[in-house]
Amino acid sequence: MSGGSPEEALARLRAAIDAVDRRLLALLNERATLAREVGAVKAAAGRPFYVPGREEDLVARLLAENPGPFPSSGVRAVWREVVSASLALEQPLAVAYLGPPATFTHQACLKQFGLSAQLRAARTIADVFDLVEKGKAEHGVIPVENTTEGVVSHTLDLFLTSELKIVAEVLLPVSHSLLNQTGRRDDVARIASHPHAVAQCRRWLQVNFPEVPVVDANSTAEAAKLAAEDPGVAAVASELAGSLYGLQAVESRIEDNTVNFTRFLVVGRSLREPTGRDKTSLAFAVRDEVGVLHRMLQPFADNGVNLTKIESRPLKTKAWEYVFFVDLEGHVSDPAVARARVGLEPYCQFLRVLGSYPKAASSE
Repeated sequence: MSGGSPEEALARLRAAIDAVDRRLLALLNERATLAREVGAVKAAAGRPFYVPGREEDLVARLLAENPGPFPSSGVRAVWREVVSASLALEQPLAVAYLGPPATFTHQACLKQFGLSAQLRAARTIADVFDLVEKGKAEHGVIPVENTTEGVVSHTLDLFLTSELKIVAEVLLPVSHSLLNQTGRRDDVARIASHPHAVAQCRRWLQVNFPEVPVVDANSTAEAAKLAAEDPGVAAVASELAGSLYGLQAVESRIEDNTVNFTRFLVVGRSLREPTGRDKTSLAFAVRDEVGVLHRMLQPFADNGVNLTKIESRPLKTKAWEYVFFVDLEGHVSDPAVARARVGLEPYCQFLRVLGSYPKAASSE
């Protein structure tokens, strides 16, 4: 836009932006009206209000159609909140998560459900399951594995006694900072954090603070709270926790492995419909026979079903027997997956479908 002074040019541009903002607001309210109508139809038909595959399909389509210059990361962030607010208009969405606030599970919850969901922090993973099972929350968010420290065994064990289903997964990049009140190294007399976070930063801590004692906390957020209360304590925690508790960074990105991700599961009370880009999780125990592990895998190979993960846990009801947790590509209703499941059943003491759900979006 040419002509006139810079002040005049800026005034014209700001007026044009204001006009665009008014159009955006009108369109958002038009979308909100439609969302309410969708909610009424879903309620009358008994359909689920939260459909994770639908949300990701929407964002993927918008990203593919985005000509720029608005960045793709901005599109994803904006529409996460648009969808979150729209879902709240359809029906208030209560979500339980492993708390307290400012943990990485809290961040995964915000990434999946946005700021308009009614988030409820639970003290333990078992409490998350309990809140969803009793209908006090529609969904729950729980950690299941980390690329550095492996699986969260308690999460797997709870699936053996719960009827809840996995309805979505979330991948979150995990970055730790060392935080205290002043940001000065000389003020660090003790370091506090959750054992998993400490393990993910073990080499860095040994090199930089070899003589400083490390104490366990129930969560990284609790460690940040301790640091906020005691000037001698530094917490290994997220930047979000630092912001919440008014802490300064002694050092950022102290994790030993820079490719450090945690996978979270979203649980609900019913199995989800196929989306065409699904994963299925199974749990089963096999009879103790010669060659049973080979025969266990054969139905998947025979039907061209790709296994993406196999994990074993002790079967608590019998000594030296194990339950297997398997992730595979495809929905439980897909013909190939269904045939593989039928082929596996004769070798199993029990077999449980933990859920079929959309593969996680990229972990931006």
